[in-house]
Amino acid sequence: MKSSAILRVFVFMLVVLGAYLWVGKAITAMTGGERKSASVVEVTPEGGEAIFWGKGRCFTCHSIGDEGSAVRCPNLGQFGEKFPLSIGARAEQRAKERSEETGNHYNSTDYLVESLAKPGAYLVESYKNEMAIVYAPPISLNLTEIKAVIAYLQSQGGDLDLEGIENPGELAQSYYARITAASAAGGGDPENGEEMFVDTCADCHMIQGEGGDIGPDLSSIASKGLKFISESILRPARKIAEGYETWVVVAESDGRKHIGLKTAETPTEVEITKATGEVSTIARDDIREIGQDEGDSVMPADLTEALTVKDFQDVLAYLMMQKDENAGKVGVTQ
Repeated sequence: MKSSAILRVFVFMLVVLGAYLWVGKAITAMTGGERKSASVVEVTPEGGEAIFWGKGRCFTCHSIGDEGSAVRCPNLGQFGEKFPLSIGARAEQRAKERSEETGNHYNSTDYLVESLAKPGAYLVESYKNEMAIVYAPPISLNLTEIKAVIAYLQSQGGDLDLEGIENPGELAQSYYARITAASAAGGGDPENGEEMFVDTCADCHMIQGEGGDIGPDLSSIASKGLKFISESILRPARKIAEGYETWVVVAESDGRKHIGLKTAETPTEVEITKATGEVSTIARDDIREIGQDEGDSVMPADLTEALTVKDFQDVLAYLMMQKDENAGKVGVTQ
């Protein structure tokens, strides 16, 4: 009896598992099916097609004409009165609109790159800004895969421009830099990273002339590499930029400790700037002790506790875009 009961339970589990797999396949088929993506993708319409219907999972939100049944985002083929042109031809029209709206010259490649790198820049009427960031988790397309998708989209009723995709103008190149930085940072979103930086870091650090000067200017921090940036955030005291050492001054009169950057000193006094921005000026004849704390940094050691893993990756992606070659000529660069 006992073995019979175990057998019935086992058979029941197999039936449930089979039903689960069948439902999964049915849903995939209803949304247009999933096509295998090659391990090494070529920048061709065929390569982009494999990504669109495979790894990129674009088909979960977009259909192309009658292929697929997704309606969350615009149909990218010819579909009714609302979409009389496929996305390739549509991109050429949209490029003209974007040129007029922004004052910057757009071609179809620029428009398509922007639509993938910064989907909220242009919204089709009656659709929300809810497209996934395709170069961030869980999709995490790299730059080559995104170029392939652009080639596939251009081939849908438009003029394929492989040369323009591989060697685009300044506008698309700026978005390529965004995607490359995101990939290097594990798939972070630089746009959200910028917001996190402003909220969390800008009181102390400056980028392109904006922010505080308690910490080093980060306008060219990308030149230090991802590992350096990561360690500077996770373990700020491990390597401190010259001029940003933590000093401890103990006053003789009240025994109070003043901890921060030594931002000024004269024969008669020393100025200490704390992480909060508060400045203390201590007379030299009132100093009991003064010295560097090599194991401490003015940068909060618990900063990462306020960041989620995604926030951390986003900030890394944003910092990996900071490659200003002229930065550091005014002030100190970490």
